[in-house]
Parts: sequence; structure tokens; C-alpha cells
Amino acid sequence: MQHPDYTVEELMSVLVSREIRDKETVAVGTLSPVPAAGAILAKLTHAPEAELLIWMIREFWPFSEGVKEFFDLAQRGKVDLFFLGGAQVDRYANTNLHVIGDYEKPKVRLPGGAGTGTLYYTVPRVILFTTDHHPKSFVEHVDFVTGAGQSPPEVYRQGKASKCLTPLCVLSYIEEKGEFVLESVHPGITVEKVLENTGFSLEVPDQATETVPPSEEELEVLRSQVKEKIRQAYPHFVKRCIR
Repeated sequence: MQHPDYTVEELMSVLVSREIRDKETVAVGTLSPVPAAGAILAKLTHAPEAELLIWMIREFWPFSEGVKEFFDLAQRGKVDLFFLGGAQVDRYANTNLHVIGDYEKPKVRLPGGAGTGTLYYTVPRVILFTTDHHPKSFVEHVDFVTGAGQSPPEVYRQGKASKCLTPLCVLSYIEEKGEFVLESVHPGITVEKVLENTGFSLEVPDQATETVPPSEEELEVLRSQVKEKIRQAYPHFVKRCIR
């Protein structure tokens, strides 16, 4: 359901922005206009000293040798936060960007994980995001594990999921439980709607709240300065999703 004051994509971009802390090094992957917009919004508002690494936007991509330098940086532990998408996400924070259905005879073949496997293990804080929230995208078990939310105890990894941002809600990953729980529902969305559109049993803590809507300042900066900075890389997104 679209809100009269902002689009779902604007809300999600604002939520991305709020997760970014000043002086962090923040990376955004390919075909990710929502986190790209949110990262730039953060830098233009509350996190001016954040270093942004945004593929496809030259101003925020300091590397000259493709993605090799970026992956080297991440593997040295120099990236603090990465936003990771997925066609499927399960309760255990696994993501799927490979296939829907059986791997050998898939119903849908997806674009693949690029550096998902590496970045999920090396970047300390990973926030998942998806622009769809329905039972086919939030599943009990993903059809293929592109990015593993958990690892055997003997496997060294720095990275772990923190949250998942969706068009309906914010999910928090509770490490002790090893799964997502509901953190907040967006304005105009009920807990029941979230549960109906989630393909696994989702815990609803007593402290689950309503997501704080975008402020006038956040929307003004998003619709002006941010819009201009991402227009060349994501023209269709700007035209369709940013008012």
C-alpha cells in the first residue's frame, strides 16, 4: 500500500540512511538504487564523514581496477557495513540470488551472487534488504544459499546479519536465536499483514513498534540533492520512485 506522503522506495531509502553511522565505510553493490540513495542521504545529513563505496556512481567509487580493489579492501576488514539484497530470504538470514526451484532444473534463473559469499563473511555488519515482501520472497528455507546467514562454529567469519529492511517492516536478526524477529511495522501496515506475507513463523516481541516515518528534512534532501546524484546511474528508479 502506497503512502500519500512518500513512496515505499523513499521510505526504505530513509531507513537505509538511518542505519549508517558517521565515519563508517559503507558499501553498496550493483543494481541497488534503494541503498545507494539511502547511503548518499546519510552522508548529506547525519553522517558527513562516512566513506561511501557505491558501484555505478563515479563520485563514490574510488577504484580504477573494477571490483578487485574493493574486494581486497573488504577482505582486509576495511568495510564496516554492506547492504545485501536477495530474491529469497529465510528466517535464518540466508539469501538466494541464484535460482528459484531445483538448481538443475530451475523455474527461474537469477543473476547470481557476485561477491555475496565473500562480503557476507568479511563485512562486520550486513543489512539485508528486499523491495518485495510476500510468502515467495520470505521463505522457511531458501532454494539455494547464495549468502549464508550462519556458519559452523569452526568457520571464521567477521560478517553477520543485523537487520532486514522490507516494504512492510523492519526485521532484527537475533544472534542468540539464530533467526529474524519483528522490530517494527511501517505506517499503515498491520502486524497481521506482515505475518500473512511472511512464509515462516515470525516472532512478534512485545516491544515491536511502528517505524518512524520520513521527516520533512529527509524527504527534501532525498528529492533534491540525492535525486540528482543517482539520476545518471538509476534514471528509471528516479523517475518512478522519487517524487
